[in-house]
Amino acid sequence: MFDQAMARIAGRFGRVEPRTAARAYLLGLLSNVERKNCWQLAEQAGHARPGPMQRLLRYARWDADAVRDDLRAYAADHLGTDDAVLIVDETGFLKKGRASAGVQRQYTGTAGRIENSQVGVFLAYATSRGRALIDRRLYLPEHSWCTDPDRRQAAGIPEYVQFATKPRLAGEMITAALDAGLTVSWVTGDEAYGQDPHLRARLEDRGIGYVMAVACSTRVRINHGRTPVRADTVAGSLPATAWHRQSAGMGAKGPRYYDWAWIHIGSDSHRHLLIRRNRTTGELAFYLCWSPTEVPLAELVRVAGVRWSVEERFQAAKGQVGLDHYQVRHWTSLHRHITLAMLALAFLSAVAASAAPDRPADPHHPTRSREPITLTVPEIRHLLAAFHSPVVSAARLLHWSNWRRKHQATARRSHYRRRSADEPTG
Repeated sequence: MFDQAMARIAGRFGRVEPRTAARAYLLGLLSNVERKNCWQLAEQAGHARPGPMQRLLRYARWDADAVRDDLRAYAADHLGTDDAVLIVDETGFLKKGRASAGVQRQYTGTAGRIENSQVGVFLAYATSRGRALIDRRLYLPEHSWCTDPDRRQAAGIPEYVQFATKPRLAGEMITAALDAGLTVSWVTGDEAYGQDPHLRARLEDRGIGYVMAVACSTRVRINHGRTPVRADTVAGSLPATAWHRQSAGMGAKGPRYYDWAWIHIGSDSHRHLLIRRNRTTGELAFYLCWSPTEVPLAELVRVAGVRWSVEERFQAAKGQVGLDHYQVRHWTSLHRHITLAMLALAFLSAVAASAAPDRPADPHHPTRSREPITLTVPEIRHLLAAFHSPVVSAARLLHWSNWRRKHQATARRSHYRRRSADEPTG
């Protein structure tokens, strides 16, 4: 499967040297190298100096956007299903200094505070078969970067790149994916994107449904009323019968149950305010929803619950394939590293999807009571890296993999039973 993934992008490299370097770079990202920067990846590949990896990122002739297109098609081929959802979100890359493209002191959820960092807006593709990051845009701050030609030139930022808000960057990625033929029915995102009316209108124009988080202060029209009402005011006036207990999908400890309410807003039956209530704390979350056709509450809940998976993808991308391990400042080098890291992660997700057996999804099903969990992305990367070691046989590696996953399955069943016992029946 790795050879097949490489064949997807091989034509993007006109010469054999960068093609060979790209293969070694991807294998390095999939290895157990502690820090996945050019120095350590070159050492992993057997080079005497980091030059081949540095040339691949900075000077070699290849188009990272074209490889991104191949990655998007690869993810659709291996993970695509009818329930596909696009997720927009951002993540931060903590940096020192001020020379790296787009860096400045800004808020990033990675640190949970204002830090010197770069911020990337990403598009994720999520289905019942797996998830992958399929597009990326570096957010370029308006005043500290867009209007400073000397700084832009030093960081190699192309002239055509101008200031764009994060929702606009998200809209560009969604449009590019749809124009490329990616089949999806839904888009979801957090408040930073749900609050933008232009992004929501853009989705409606394309006939793509959305479940977008919004602030409690968002105003909506109820029952064709002329005066908009705050979302939290609407929630406070709902009777007990308006709330329905449903799972937002499986979490690490079993189904994630919340209380949900939905209210028709606007002039048609396809537009809703969706409200989620935490059963323990009573904390509320709000979503604006639209669909081209009528859908049940369970479908809106499913899409809302999918959004968390992008955080899991960011964690896997940084922890497994070194998404944030780069030590480059130039615009071109940054996008090339991130694109290759996204491809490495998509490859792991494709392997996990192909290894998943066709069997009942219920973990309590009798045929699954003693079976190990399916292969995970970390487990697959561990096996790939270990297979290159001459110390341990393949049989021994698979034995330990099976042992780990059986014990993980036992722990999961215990969590699920505990969660089911705690779940109120009323």
